[in-house]
Amino acid sequence: LLFALHGRGEALKGPAAGVMGWPKDYALLRAIERVCAPPLTTDDFETFVEPKRLAEHNDALAKRPFEGVVIVCPYSPDVDLRKPKDLKEYSDYFMGSILPRAKKDLPVLGTPASIGIDGVSLGGALALRIGLGNPEAFGAVGTLQPAIGEDQVPEFTDLARAARTKNKALKLRLLTSNKDYFKAAIKSASAAWRSAGIDHDFEDIPGPHDYPFNRGPGSIEMLLWHDRVLSRT
Repeated sequence: LLFALHGRGEALKGPAAGVMGWPKDYALLRAIERVCAPPLTTDDFETFVEPKRLAEHNDALAKRPFEGVVIVCPYSPDVDLRKPKDLKEYSDYFMGSILPRAKKDLPVLGTPASIGIDGVSLGGALALRIGLGNPEAFGAVGTLQPAIGEDQVPEFTDLARAARTKNKALKLRLLTSNKDYFKAAIKSASAAWRSAGIDHDFEDIPGPHDYPFNRGPGSIEMLLWHDRVLSRT
């Protein structure tokens, strides 16, 4: 079970249109079709992929085909990422309503180790807040170009350290790109996590902080990582 949170552009569209961010605006359905029928091509990544990484993905898919995840794409409002009250309200709603309903209504294992959360930009920052704030409920917390500032790195490092203390098996990933507005902060966060002994995956790949990234590497990278790290037992 994977929860995928959208970016600010979709938050501003309101619930009816915004909730379609991943399925429609970010071409997630196309990405699912393609990872199920490799080899992947440069076009699948909207040209934003280096030959070495493309080969690595295809080699990995040849050895272990994509097994599939159930993806829930909830609407996220345009919360102020620097207001604790706003963040808590959405996190409480997610943990109290969205997560339990998905576990109850969908054909999923429902065990913490089999549940992941991820998101892009605004959604990436929310995924970090929710996942690190409730580490015993998840097996993996990933992000794509999360909207964080360099001044927030110490705070997120403390959150990651506390999360790993509560759940030593929690998988973590930070992903940025060469034209990402938040690249400096994300790289700083990764370096701080390494210095603090917080094991995690870090990726710096090609692409802008824009829809073409979401439709290409964003969707594919998210699918493949969670498919590999989440438990199936």
